[in-house]
Amino acid sequence: MAGWRAEQKRRRARRLTGAAGQRGIFTGRGDTLHRMSYTIRNLRDTEDLAPKHGLSELGEAHFPREELGSETIGLAYHVLRPGKRQGFAHRHSEAEEIYLVLSGDGKVKLDGDVRDVKAMDAIRVAPHVMRAFQAGGGGLEMLVFGPRHAGDGEMLNEGFWEDAEA
Repeated sequence: MAGWRAEQKRRRARRLTGAAGQRGIFTGRGDTLHRMSYTIRNLRDTEDLAPKHGLSELGEAHFPREELGSETIGLAYHVLRPGKRQGFAHRHSEAEEIYLVLSGDGKVKLDGDVRDVKAMDAIRVAPHVMRAFQAGGGGLEMLVFGPRHAGDGEMLNEGFWEDAEA
């Protein structure tokens, strides 16, 4: 019985809290977390990929899946500056997405349909639908959720908005 209690104490002592709010179990293999139970990150503090792709004048594009330690759920945080459109439209072959407008207003083009969106609108988009957003006068801030499917995406860089009203 004493051996069992000592092992329980050792296991409890191995629990740790890592950087960036990650919590997991220490495995004894180096200083790595074997499994994270949760991660807490402020999305504004995650890496903005827009500058790396020459899109910073349009807004911000955060894809914090890896920073959060997520294996199966995709997440994006987008901020579009007033009057700006996303740098490209895209669609998927497998991933259905839900867009949640946090603040601001604007338009979304879904294939050939252009719809107005505003704060707290949730937009579900089937994988095959080509989509892109345009911010209104106050900008547009939104979250995007969906399953992660590696390599599942097709982008269209030009001409998507040509037949739409501005």
